[in-house]
Amino acid sequence: MEGIAGLGGMPPGGAPEETDNGRLIDLSGKIDKSDFARNEAPGCPMSNLFIGDSRLGCKSDADEQLILHIAFQEFVRVKSIKFVAFNNGVDPESNPTTVKIYINRENLGFEDIDDVDPTQTFNLTPEDLRESSEPLATKFVKFQRVKSLTIYIEENNGGEFTALGSLRMMGRAVTTTNMNEFKKNPNGM
Repeated sequence: MEGIAGLGGMPPGGAPEETDNGRLIDLSGKIDKSDFARNEAPGCPMSNLFIGDSRLGCKSDADEQLILHIAFQEFVRVKSIKFVAFNNGVDPESNPTTVKIYINRENLGFEDIDDVDPTQTFNLTPEDLRESSEPLATKFVKFQRVKSLTIYIEENNGGEFTALGSLRMMGRAVTTTNMNEFKKNPNGM
């Protein structure tokens, strides 16, 4: 267990205990696998975004708009988000340009997403979508206790469909206290 970043020793219960060492981690390992996209194309599911191969990616099925819902297994702090163009940008018209991020909104769909203010909006450039580009910083103070992200790709670069090659979120787990571990003080204090 010592070789895994962020894991401490074994607590008395026997399960590994995660410690907050202050370093940012790739939050892909914290994603609940029941995540979904509202309108992904068959053969290009949202799960491809976390594989690390931009040739696989995720595509919209009917138009340029795409909603991705990402649930985390625990509360996290999201420091930055990295969007990568599909297949190294071979079809620049399909690149997302306007992306709205919503936190902790479980059931947003196309029928109501325009009625809710996004937590943050990104206007992406071709440079932002290169694999070698730096991740985009979030408004970190608003991304402190995130259980889910809804990513709404509202517009692309003029294409009929939208395609995204890879998605990475960097941040930290939110450390919490397990109230079951507290014991009543026998002295009554």
